[in-house]
Amino acid sequence: MKLDPSARFATLCIHAGQEPDPSTGAIIMPIYQTSTYVQDALGEHKGYEYARTQNPTRAALEANVAALEGGRAGFAFASGMAAIGAATSRLESGDHVVVTDNTYGGTFRLFERVLKRYDLHFSYVDTGRLDLLESAFTSKTTMLFIETPTNPVLGLTDLAGASAIAHRHGASMVVDNTFASPALQRPIEFGADLVLHSTTKYLNGHSDSVGGVVVAQHDADIEWLRFYQNAAGAILSPFDSWLVLRGTKTLAIRMAQHNINGLALAEYLAAHPKVEHVFYPGLPSHPQHALARRQMKGFGGMLSFELGSLERARRFLNRVRLLALAESLGGVESLISHPATMTHASVPPERRAAIGITHGLVRISAGIEDVDDLKADLAQALDAV
Repeated sequence: MKLDPSARFATLCIHAGQEPDPSTGAIIMPIYQTSTYVQDALGEHKGYEYARTQNPTRAALEANVAALEGGRAGFAFASGMAAIGAATSRLESGDHVVVTDNTYGGTFRLFERVLKRYDLHFSYVDTGRLDLLESAFTSKTTMLFIETPTNPVLGLTDLAGASAIAHRHGASMVVDNTFASPALQRPIEFGADLVLHSTTKYLNGHSDSVGGVVVAQHDADIEWLRFYQNAAGAILSPFDSWLVLRGTKTLAIRMAQHNINGLALAEYLAAHPKVEHVFYPGLPSHPQHALARRQMKGFGGMLSFELGSLERARRFLNRVRLLALAESLGGVESLISHPATMTHASVPPERRAAIGITHGLVRISAGIEDVDDLKADLAQALDAV
């Protein structure tokens, strides 16, 4: 079974990187749960020597996600943060990185509490403003690190414009595409050099695996990431690789429903008198709605809204029943969280205030349940506010 090079996205989700097992004909990639491989003779093997270096299940996932992103090679890691660590391992002492100001709290923690110790320098800017982005570059800037849409206020960056600025300054552009997934956005098509994901989220889609992946486009990045993955060793396990492969098979159809439910909940909350503001790029009121329509193929299942105070948010969050109060996102079940005390608790309070993460802000990852049931749960919880 040979995959046509012109195959479309939904077909790639199911078949890219995978062939029926040659020994049995099994249509699903087996879990190669082995630590080593027997060699035929000294210096003669079947392409596999040691499982940290190579594993067929992991290799299938890496090829699958690379195809979905339109990249040339993928590298799977034990978590999304390990993937970010791999992408930033290309940096050298003294380098400067420009970062989306509303970046994930764990990314901020890695940059500020760990990587700064190695004489790396980070500037945080609203990358949605290309004029501010341009002014943030210095002679030592070697990387632009972007999230779009951002977590949790759903700000967007013009990827084509940002990549042009980065490349004009001789810097690479890395895009965390976790919130959108390649079903909605393929940053390499807009000039990104590296794209990364927490596979824990939409790629897996079932809240039963933790992992990360980096997709590369250029020879130097591919060579380095292959070396780094083996040298650092934070690999994704065969079983987790298999779980994510199971997830990507339904990515296209799941994201279609996430889009529907995300927009429906955003519209419902925007019309509710107890909600002060809704952050969702699919609403015409979003300041970058036109960019979202141009750059994305759907608006996704992530939205946030403002209730005005910690006490109002607490009353609401303690009342939800169907939406589960939990960290993470991108699963088939709807999750709800309080960014200021959960996902972004590691960000200093003054910084949270500057980027709009208030104590009244609530974030929803809309699942694929019946949307009327989700609305009913929001309604009864808002009654307590």
